[in-house]
Amino acid sequence: MSRFSRIYLEITNVCNLRCSFCPGTTRQPRFLSVSEFETLAARLRGYTEYLYFHLMGEPLLHPDLPLLLERAGALGFRVNLTTNAVLLDGRMGETLCAAPALHRVNLSLQAWEANPTTVALSDYVNQCAAFARSGSAAGKLVSLRLWNGGGAETRNAEILSLLRAAFPEPWQSAQRNTVLAHHVFLETAEQFDWPEPEAPESGAAFCLGLRNHLGVLCDGTVVPCCLDSEGRLALGNLFDAPLAEILDSSRARAMYEGFSRREPVEALCKHCGYAARF
Repeated sequence: MSRFSRIYLEITNVCNLRCSFCPGTTRQPRFLSVSEFETLAARLRGYTEYLYFHLMGEPLLHPDLPLLLERAGALGFRVNLTTNAVLLDGRMGETLCAAPALHRVNLSLQAWEANPTTVALSDYVNQCAAFARSGSAAGKLVSLRLWNGGGAETRNAEILSLLRAAFPEPWQSAQRNTVLAHHVFLETAEQFDWPEPEAPESGAAFCLGLRNHLGVLCDGTVVPCCLDSEGRLALGNLFDAPLAEILDSSRARAMYEGFSRREPVEALCKHCGYAARF
């Protein structure tokens, strides 16, 4: 039985944007080769059904993305992909829709306001809506995200107006999101503070890291969650050791047991604004 509901596998840490709400990374720019991807993905088999092509970086920048999707499917994974959608033109959309392994695509619409000179807002939203329609028709789930409450949200009203034109109301509420059309969702959330050692303690007492998910950076470093952008909580390297050995390391066990007691043991976890939600 799979242990994790998802595992984040960073196929690149390079991004085409610089968003104010994202810390980015000072790590060496890197793209996983196809053979490296196959090695890492093979070592994750049995631990999850879902690979998320995300942590840092923009996955649509990867020149071998179609091959990585193909290899993931051959290994039995379903893929979720998160993108700022700037590169999501018709040709890229066709590539994604044609990938059998691709299960869900998350479009981070809040990226536009952090980079408003990249493309006109109407063109950007309409491009996202066009992909959402074609993705839905291809059986993919498409999430349009506005995770910027309390942050860069001054153009949200315009974005919502453009979405209403593309997906006429009535919309339906469903748990944490809004259904705009079949397999097309709008997700709204508050902007969160990324964990930073210099930030004030957030009051975090619990986290789902190492419980329902973990991350693997593009150099093979295993981290406990998708917010460790610099690999500060490195647990081991999947190129060098099997995941079972890494998860049994003293640091991994201490983190897991600490959160079980509601007592985070790592300084970074104590300063995580997202973990404070739990």
